[in-house]
Amino acid sequence: MSVIILAIESSCDDTSAAVFKDEVILSNCVANQDVHKAFGGVVPELASRAHQQNIIPVVDKAIKDAKIKKEDISAVAFTRGPGLMGSLLVGTSFAKAFALTNDLPLIDVNHLHAHVLAHFIKEHPEDLDQPKFPFLCLLVSGGNSQIVMVKNHLEMEIIGQTIDDAAGEAFDKCAKVMGLPYPGGPLIDKLAKEGDENAFTFSKPRIDNYDYSFSGLKTSFLYFLRDQIKVNPDFIENNKADICASLQKTIIDILMDKLIKAAKDTGINQIALAGGVSANSGLRNRLEELAIQHNWVTYIPKFAYTTDNAAMIAINGYYKYLKKDFVGQETAPFARLEF
Repeated sequence: MSVIILAIESSCDDTSAAVFKDEVILSNCVANQDVHKAFGGVVPELASRAHQQNIIPVVDKAIKDAKIKKEDISAVAFTRGPGLMGSLLVGTSFAKAFALTNDLPLIDVNHLHAHVLAHFIKEHPEDLDQPKFPFLCLLVSGGNSQIVMVKNHLEMEIIGQTIDDAAGEAFDKCAKVMGLPYPGGPLIDKLAKEGDENAFTFSKPRIDNYDYSFSGLKTSFLYFLRDQIKVNPDFIENNKADICASLQKTIIDILMDKLIKAAKDTGINQIALAGGVSANSGLRNRLEELAIQHNWVTYIPKFAYTTDNAAMIAINGYYKYLKKDFVGQETAPFARLEF
């Protein structure tokens, strides 16, 4: 008998619902929140209010697009954390109510695990291009930068992570210093394609093991622009593409240097990307270059599964369903990193 999972994702500012039949996606609906652009970042209170408005129509559309009935659903999976507490509470509360009303088991999903498992989403039953265990996953987003050793679908270990800021945060904050609109990361990627990545040099941290740090880079970048603007007030406007290309190269260098070290030390050649920053074209291109140099087998997620979405929650929920790993109505969300 087939397993049909209804999944709900509400960790930040996107409300999403998806329906999976076994490992195959039937629907994946996302409602974005444009209100945050005016504030240069996500405003938690506005995000939670928007989730309350969006969640019922999004879930309804996901069920209709999947061409199923509520009676067909085997379980409800939801993002328990990490994320914004107000946003998580909306998704968690809805999932509990839906499960209770329809007498369905509840499955809690770690948002970060789900990003990694996005590689196992099938759009067709014959899709077989998936990482082999064990593999290393570079998980990079606005809130997290980690190297994860993935032993199986439900067993993962962080072997390296940022000790301060995340790579996505560095992209967005440096973009803000340049006067670029939020979110700045995609715009830096776009401008970088037109610039010289060797035009300017920024500092790289010296951190032990496989851990990351991006706070020093942000400070270096700020001081660099301050000094250049003293000489030429139009420096940013005149060199925007070169600045973006150089900044992007530096961030990618920092990420990849540790990934190369981790792959060499562990002897693992199955390498994957995940998270919102995995949509960055420079990062994708660099991974493909390194794959040739180091004989890696690499996996890059489809763009639809890089940002927050319920499809990745559903696939994680599916594997937990097979283990009968359910939670009760007393389950509460968590805002901070738990792995």
